[in-house]
Amino acid sequence: MTEHRIALIPGDGIGAEVLPPATAVLDRVGRRHGIRFRYDEFDWSCERYLREGAMMPADGLDRIRHHDAILLGAVGWPGVPDHVSLWGLLIPIRRQFDQYVNLRPIAVLPGVPSPVRAAEPGLEFVVVRENVEGEYSEVGGRFRRGFPDELAVQEAVFTRPGVTRILDYAFSLAATRRGVLTSATKSNGIVHTMPFWDELVEEAGERHPEVSWHQEHIDALVAKIVLDPARFDVIVGSNLFGDILSDLAAAVAGSIGVAPAANLNPEREFPSMFEPVHGSAPDIAGRGVANPLGAIWSAAMMVDHLGHPEASAEVRSAMADVLGNTAVRTPDLGGTATTESFTRELLDRL
Repeated sequence: MTEHRIALIPGDGIGAEVLPPATAVLDRVGRRHGIRFRYDEFDWSCERYLREGAMMPADGLDRIRHHDAILLGAVGWPGVPDHVSLWGLLIPIRRQFDQYVNLRPIAVLPGVPSPVRAAEPGLEFVVVRENVEGEYSEVGGRFRRGFPDELAVQEAVFTRPGVTRILDYAFSLAATRRGVLTSATKSNGIVHTMPFWDELVEEAGERHPEVSWHQEHIDALVAKIVLDPARFDVIVGSNLFGDILSDLAAAVAGSIGVAPAANLNPEREFPSMFEPVHGSAPDIAGRGVANPLGAIWSAAMMVDHLGHPEASAEVRSAMADVLGNTAVRTPDLGGTATTESFTRELLDRL
């Protein structure tokens, strides 16, 4: 029996509603594959911030540093500014644990029609986002607050090691798939960082001759993803560009409610974190109708990362079985199923 210790952070809103289905799926598939999951739950959230003044305790990262992986529900709630909730929990975990790869698989699942005419069932590609530097740096500041000439400066930080390692990850991933990679850039308008990014992409391409690659300016790329998504396989982008592209691509796939994400430390020096993309959804929180698929798919990615690809594949197959062969749908997918009834159907199929 293989045992994995998982840090659970339900977070805010529907985060607490979608993690129990994910752990139920993990336990079910784990029993068949000789895997035991031990869960340690942490109440780090906006509610904790309002109660205690911090999203997590000062020693929070030390408490989860030695877990095998982290499964997160959602972060964010009205009354707590987004920069407080994100920089108080999610971003410190990503950066202190060097989770420099944000991996977003995109798939048009059976029974989930895409709003994009060219996106048919079976369409699949992946967005690889640099996750710890780039445009989301901490360098900058606000000056002369409250004066008419108040100034805000935000510096983008692109380092050769940081860009090189995300590009090598993306090129290596592309080599295991269709051997095609697209780099998101804006070197015709951003005069320093993007030409630097482009130069490093070219160097990475020379190290990975088995992959054919090209670059697209970000504004043209978003249009092409909507008009012809099937032409793409692996898309790599900076922190900002990857963030925008991955949410756009999830919408192209038909529902952001089913989209998963992984924050990876590929060297496994620290735990990686897995989370659905949908956010805390305050408008439906507490109603029992949240779609658990994003969390379940994220959990399947976690199982794969932990070294159990067969178990992960069974979870994804069960997801496709429910969507492709039943009418069970949560309201975001046009159905009437509750979170509980949808999970029960998926567990039966699993």
